[in-house]
Amino acid sequence: MKNLLSIIKNTINQMLFKLGYRISKVNNTGELVKIYKYKNYDEYKETQISYNKKKIEHVWADEKTLEKISEFLLENVSTGIIKGICHGSRNGFEQNFFNKKKNKFHVIGTDISDTAENYKDSVTHDFHEEKKEWLNNFDFVYSNSLDQSFDPRKALQAWLNQLKKNGFIIIEHTDQHGVIASGKMDPFGVEANFFPYLLSDWFGHLISVKIIKGLKINKNNTPVHLFILKKI
Repeated sequence: MKNLLSIIKNTINQMLFKLGYRISKVNNTGELVKIYKYKNYDEYKETQISYNKKKIEHVWADEKTLEKISEFLLENVSTGIIKGICHGSRNGFEQNFFNKKKNKFHVIGTDISDTAENYKDSVTHDFHEEKKEWLNNFDFVYSNSLDQSFDPRKALQAWLNQLKKNGFIIIEHTDQHGVIASGKMDPFGVEANFFPYLLSDWFGHLISVKIIKGLKINKNNTPVHLFILKKI
């Protein structure tokens, strides 16, 4: 039944999109931020690894969005080869996209699951944690997986520490990253219109924030926000 409803919704969305509309869940809770609480860290890690393995072939990123990101980086990063890290990259789709642009990008990916070791340029790593050799080392950090964080402020602080001065964190956000999508699988949910205020509260003058809007071609033209945090 769930699959049938999904097919019906996608079919209707394809028709509505031609008129400039789409079906989307509505947040009637009044909440702007939500974080699912686990019993302990072990439950969090076990949950994330379990869902990673169930969805190992599933790719949320899309080439149109990643191309928009690569264009932004090529215009705004002056280093010869742009060094980056993609957190929560599961089967490595994101870093593979950037690395195909030879002589322009050198990008690695991380995932909390040991399945990361099966994919090129991927390492097993909890993106909340520091790694000394990564400090002040990258031109950009990209992720569409901040919703998988049990402590998004801690995660973003770790990512900021990985950037060179004037480097960028690029967070991909859709309605699937909002409050009503928050739960055991994806613990962190935040409404897109509130996220810049939350970032400002957390990091103040340490960052500047730019927003680029687009559509995800592999998800029935779902609206996407790219929140670009520049390390000052």
